[in-house]
Amino acid sequence: MTTHDEDEYVSVRYLVDDVQAAIDFYTTHLGFTLHSSAAPAFADVVRGRLRLLLSGAASSGARATPKEAAVAGGNRIHLTCDDLDAEIARLRGAGLSFRSEAVSGPGGRQILLADPSGNLIELFQPARRP
Repeated sequence: MTTHDEDEYVSVRYLVDDVQAAIDFYTTHLGFTLHSSAAPAFADVVRGRLRLLLSGAASSGARATPKEAAVAGGNRIHLTCDDLDAEIARLRGAGLSFRSEAVSGPGGRQILLADPSGNLIELFQPARRP
């Protein structure tokens, strides 16, 4: 493999129904910044080191994906937050709904929401360590 300037990012591709709706969702609600746009086919947004590739039906990424693999599933991006309850309240206040209730485990608390195409996002607050 060769390296490129883009290696500063970890990239994840999400297949989306509407690239502009996905851009708006991630930049408005989840703190991503638009990196580049070739909407309606493709755009990418970044948050920290995560580069989220948003591929519409006309993109090469979507065309290369077998039909049986082109559905939103259990995979998800994982975004860490300092105060999960405040983040839930903020997003509910913006009219978003969640796909799960907040759950707690030994590593922390999490909740799932979905983007406009059904791709999952896990919001996670790590457990406090002594």
